[in-house]
Amino acid sequence: MAGEPILIVDDNPLNMKLLSFLLAKRGYDVRCAATGEEALELLQKFRPTLILMDMQMPGIDGFELTRRLKADPATRGIVVIAVTAYAMKGDEQRVREAGCDGYLAKPIDTRLLPQVVASYISNRTP
Repeated sequence: MAGEPILIVDDNPLNMKLLSFLLAKRGYDVRCAATGEEALELLQKFRPTLILMDMQMPGIDGFELTRRLKADPATRGIVVIAVTAYAMKGDEQRVREAGCDGYLAKPIDTRLLPQVVASYISNRTP
């Protein structure tokens, strides 16, 4: 799975840097976008296997961006994992209803993240 393309969409530079570092260290081809708009632009030329999506961002938030990606046949197959501080009852259901394939609550367990990402990539349906 080394070299698999991954996109991190997060408006928090520290979160983006940490996630990027952890995954690049494992050999993934990691790109980052700080906004939903930036992610859409990047997706015109970069096709990730998996997106780690912050759900709470200004502008196009993770919910809207995920809905758009899952509605488009060209991006529907990308695995989208919600990475969010939303951890209340019903929040996981909300992100799944938006189209997310998985859910990770913040703060992220940095020891488990690479294993979680690897499992989603290996279990995806092309």
